[in-house]
Amino acid sequence: MESAPNITLDGAILAGQVFLAGVVISFVVRWLVQRLLLWRNRGQSAARVFSRVIQWIVITVAFMAAATVVFPSVRPVDILGGITIISIAAGIAFQTVLGSMFAGLVILARDRFRVGDQIGVQDVKGEVTNIGTTSTSVRTFDGRLVVLPNTVLHSEVVTVQTGFEKVRSSVVIAIDEGTDLHLARQTAVEAAAGVPHVFDSPAPEAHLIAVGAGPVEMEVRFWSGARQLETVAARSDVIEAVLNAFRRHGIVTGSDAIVIEAGPQLRAALAGRTDEVPPEDA
Repeated sequence: MESAPNITLDGAILAGQVFLAGVVISFVVRWLVQRLLLWRNRGQSAARVFSRVIQWIVITVAFMAAATVVFPSVRPVDILGGITIISIAAGIAFQTVLGSMFAGLVILARDRFRVGDQIGVQDVKGEVTNIGTTSTSVRTFDGRLVVLPNTVLHSEVVTVQTGFEKVRSSVVIAIDEGTDLHLARQTAVEAAAGVPHVFDSPAPEAHLIAVGAGPVEMEVRFWSGARQLETVAARSDVIEAVLNAFRRHGIVTGSDAIVIEAGPQLRAALAGRTDEVPPEDA
């Protein structure tokens, strides 16, 4: 029968000093890692989370070193094995939480979006307010707080609206087919270019996209700031500017044109063939 390990006062004091030194070193390492990640232009959330992960690794190593000092017969491999068994048991019991945690680490490592970016995932669209290890908080454009599990952000398609500094928007305007189409396109481009929220490069464009029995549809494309309020303001100002320019140049839009569908009786009357009018119930 093996005897219990002897714990001496000197060994306990030395173990405490080792662990305390490890904790102090962990804070220093955390500060250095955080500054290094920020210097490498990583996001605040990524720097905060990964520096904490490194800190806990250093603390775990310090605890293992202190344990070997108190119990000389215990090897670090034995402690690591015990931690591994506990980790496996915890992983089985908390699969959802650990899944979100690993997904959060992957999201932070990829650094595709950060706090302050505007994103869209499924039916949620808004500004990211916090990226944690298990969930991400989004403030929707109508002022609501939505907490998304990181597994959703990792598995679903995420649209980063502010991924670039500018985005392209468009408005469709119906114009009468009898209008000078070239003049209408030129007028629309000049009107859109004069809007303050519209960028000069790339320049606005106007294209005819559809024609049928009714008016001709023209699409006006333009580039503006990427944030939601900037795109909404630019679209509103472009619509107002284009319609005002059309009125000044006498260009008839779809709302101004009246289309009358002639029935069989009216067509026959206009053709002077009243005797050929089909019966009402024909």
